[in-house]
Amino acid sequence: MVKRSTGVAALFALAAFVVSCSGPAPAPAPPSQVNPAPRAQHPTGPPAPYAFGTAQQKAPAIADGKVGVVRRITTTKPYVFITVDDGAVKDPSAQGLIQQSGGHPVLFLNEKYVKGHEAYFKSILDSTGAVLGDHTVDHPNLKGKPVAFQQKEICDDATDFQRDLGVRPVLFRPPFGNYDQNTLHAAALCGMRVAVLWSAAVNDGHVQFQVGTKLRPGDIVLMHFRKTFKEDYEAFLAEAKKDGLTPVPLADFLA
Repeated sequence: MVKRSTGVAALFALAAFVVSCSGPAPAPAPPSQVNPAPRAQHPTGPPAPYAFGTAQQKAPAIADGKVGVVRRITTTKPYVFITVDDGAVKDPSAQGLIQQSGGHPVLFLNEKYVKGHEAYFKSILDSTGAVLGDHTVDHPNLKGKPVAFQQKEICDDATDFQRDLGVRPVLFRPPFGNYDQNTLHAAALCGMRVAVLWSAAVNDGHVQFQVGTKLRPGDIVLMHFRKTFKEDYEAFLAEAKKDGLTPVPLADFLA
């Protein structure tokens, strides 16, 4: 009797093994990366000069507990970088323009402008290859403020974005471009990799240069989510083309 029970148990085990092996394969797990767009050229954009999403250069090392400051990228290649600040005006054409251009901007956003409009910005991030940046919660002038004040503005912005947009930024831009040593220390405490300034800007459909009369390789260009978004973005693209430059992801050069 013992032998028969053992044999029956063995048959059941064999049947279970056969069923498990012959059944359908399990569905693949969903990708863990929340925003995969920066890792691939968007199909409607121009051909990529390299595999976007791969590190090309490193950000300055954090030293003495402070992030480094970058105004432009040192490169001999014909690359230029676009960044878009704040988020005050939600232009409905922004997503399409970024997709068609393949520009992969960094969006340095303030939580006060994103709140209540998370779907708008998440759609841009998920579909265009744009990268999220930290620009503080309320866009204050940080220079001269205590570390605790600055840390709260920077950290809360990153934490809110992680919760609401699914991405925690590591690139930081101080409002107005104003900062001090406390700013750089607070940014490091909040997990930022670098503080990013700019070397050219676009306002009212016109590109403004800090040096010379054209964009240079490595220039970081500043514009904003304003009513003139379309004019400003198209002015940047036209100037980059005229100057023989290709917009590429800034994040790849600040890895």
